Amino acid sequence: MTPEVHIKQLRIRYIRVLEKFFTRTISLLKLENFDIELFRVRTLKNYEDIKRVKAVDLNSKYLVDLISFINKTLTYLENHTDSFEDERSTLLKDGNLLQKEKNLNSYRKDKHKKSKFNDGY
Repeated sequence: MTPEVHIKQLRIRYIRVLEKFFTRTISLLKLENFDIELFRVRTLKNYEDIKRVKAVDLNSKYLVDLISFINKTLTYLENHTDSFEDERSTLLKDGNLLQKEKNLNSYRKDKHKKSKFNDGY
């Protein structure tokens, strides 16, 4: 196996673990019967998965924001208010912005949209 392929595999594995942490965290935050202790236990358990994977340098804006979201989540777990509502709303807002950033890459502008449909009228 060439070193180039190995680096790509490490990068993909790291990105998948980060996104898995993100989706699990957001789903926990969106629960109607939100419990801070359950959130703490599961988030720390999910963070253990990130620790097991070797960290790789990421340059994409989405991925850099994803890492900062994870760091912010862990910071809020350590230092939070009694109700955790402010932190929860901030994390949900940041999560929505992060999902929006990811979806920006999947949309493409039509190059010649004027010439696409012409029925003759």
